[in-house]
Amino acid sequence: MAAAFLFPFLLVTGPGTAQSSENAEVSEQVRQGEYLLRAGGCVSCHTEKTDDAPFLAGGRAIESPFGTFYGPNITPDPDTGIGRWSEEDFARALRHGISPRGRHYYPAFPYTSYTRMRSEDIAALWAYLQTVEPVHRENREHELVWYAGFRPGLHLWKFLHFRPGEFEPRPDATDEWNRGAYLSRALAHCAECHSPRTRTGGLDPQRLYAGARMGGGDAMPNITPDRETGIGRWRAGHLLRYLDLGMDPDGDFAGGAMGDVISEGTSHLTDDDRRALVVYLRALDPIENRVPPAD
Repeated sequence: MAAAFLFPFLLVTGPGTAQSSENAEVSEQVRQGEYLLRAGGCVSCHTEKTDDAPFLAGGRAIESPFGTFYGPNITPDPDTGIGRWSEEDFARALRHGISPRGRHYYPAFPYTSYTRMRSEDIAALWAYLQTVEPVHRENREHELVWYAGFRPGLHLWKFLHFRPGEFEPRPDATDEWNRGAYLSRALAHCAECHSPRTRTGGLDPQRLYAGARMGGGDAMPNITPDRETGIGRWRAGHLLRYLDLGMDPDGDFAGGAMGDVISEGTSHLTDDDRRALVVYLRALDPIENRVPPAD
């Protein structure tokens, strides 16, 4: 009797227990993906800056010396978003800057940094995006200078400036430094905005993080620890407060593009991750480069 009772009980509860465990793992992956979305700065490029803008449905203008790019719809809408993509399509876009149709993406989409993402983080981000509400919204055409509209030229640009590959921790550095390096170089892509570029649009490898002027006139400051032109006089606490609340040592608050990065990105990070990011930035080589204030 006892065995006869227990056997059907196991048939009922066994698969249910396994399913619950599987669901918990999926839920944790989705939560991690949402966190990575914030850490990667996706919201500030893929959500238009209006009060009623649909989440991640594109339309945000991204100014550059080559014209204005518009962030695309990355909701799972099958016709105007990424609803027909596979996870492999998504990984190829992040790692290699290539669309499902085989077209090269402009580097305004910072796959030059995202290529360093770990495979499990790409999978988690993909899992989260599948849970976002689909929005049917057509992508807006970029408005570029005439010579930048020739997409096949991006193949040459990649040859000159793009080196794909996953982030490799430095064995001689601390775990905290390596976490900060990963956050900055693979996810938050700080150098993409805070570094001068060459005439062909690649990052100047000799002046990474040394500040730059954006296409729309925004000044992205020098964030190397140079004491005169960078953040060398900022204490660690100043930087932590800035990444969390947007307030600098003088009591002023970040605006423009950096205000968006903080409100939609770094303010959502854990204290430990903000601290790791600060450790990494403060360990950079100081570079003297004074960036003129915004127009």
